[in-house]
Amino acid sequence: MSSQVRACCAAAREPAAALSVLPSPPADPPVSSATFSRKGMVLLPGGTFRMGNEDEAANAHDGEGPVREVGVAPFHIDERAVSQIEFAAFVDASGYRTVAERLGWSYVFAGLLAPETVLASPAPAGTAWWRAVAGASWREPYGPGSTAEDGHPVVHVAWYDAAAYATWAGKRLPTEAEWEYSARGGLDQARYPWGDELTPGGQVRCNIWQGEFPLVTTKEDSWVGTVPVDAHEPNGYGLYNTVGNVWEWSADAFAPGSGTRAMRGGSYLCHDSYCNRYRVAARTGNTPESSSGNIGFRCAADA
Repeated sequence: MSSQVRACCAAAREPAAALSVLPSPPADPPVSSATFSRKGMVLLPGGTFRMGNEDEAANAHDGEGPVREVGVAPFHIDERAVSQIEFAAFVDASGYRTVAERLGWSYVFAGLLAPETVLASPAPAGTAWWRAVAGASWREPYGPGSTAEDGHPVVHVAWYDAAAYATWAGKRLPTEAEWEYSARGGLDQARYPWGDELTPGGQVRCNIWQGEFPLVTTKEDSWVGTVPVDAHEPNGYGLYNTVGNVWEWSADAFAPGSGTRAMRGGSYLCHDSYCNRYRVAARTGNTPESSSGNIGFRCAADA
């Protein structure tokens, strides 16, 4: 399995660049007993399921296969990705500063930027649609003066930030097995959380790029960028947006010894013309210091 970060999916910071500012990972804030709640979570019974995929849409270098029997213990998982307003409550209570805030920039999709946006550095190699934007963070996702929407998923969160929030909330990040088990919604080896057809009956079921990426969007679901965390129909387990919208950090490494962390689910920038990672078995990786406008997370907890 390759440990290469796929910049088409979510741009990556080089670890050395972050460590020059952050000599060690941001410390997890203390857990508050007031945040121990399982409201908004689904309790799943666990068991054995067939994880991975080997169909023609799979990316061989991503390590999706082989299909294998995997067991998971009972666990709780968030129905929705962590929202902007939930993350704001964490920051207000703890005083936490994200990696993007400490470094002073984050990656934003070029198609969502105003022409006068101030850039912090050149776009990452190999892509034309990412921009390193000075001042972009979870508070101002397109740079200074921009506004985040409360009902949408929080973005511009590095793995360290997601882990810190989870600790504060008395939760943790899901393992890849837990994530895929829950994202499948009880279906065995289906390509999507609702079955094998992307738009059954012509119905848009997830937030991915619609049109010709990256230049033209047909806005079939009326959105460009993220959608609310409870948009579209939930899967069979009651989870929303397990594919599309934002990539979600997991607890696991993308590849042994790689230093990268696995992300699941794809995002609003996914399109099958360059990748098809909005399937439940799809995965990619990124450095834990990385943040961009299409990376978020949801939490899990032991049963």
